Amino acid sequence: MSIKAHADQLKNRHQQLEEKIRLEMARPAPDQKLLSELKRQKLQLKQEIDKLGNEVK
Repeated sequence: MSIKAHADQLKNRHQQLEEKIRLEMARPAPDQKLLSELKRQKLQLKQEIDKLGNEVK
């Protein structure tokens, strides 16, 4: 898999996590533990995407 394809896949997963976070926050009583875990995963993906972007340059 090319670096670009891998980065695109990570960006897709990042967007999916954003949607899960948005839906959880829209609930009357969001699960804070779940939100923390989703945000942690999202941050890890963002860091990996940034790392791949630096490798391409």
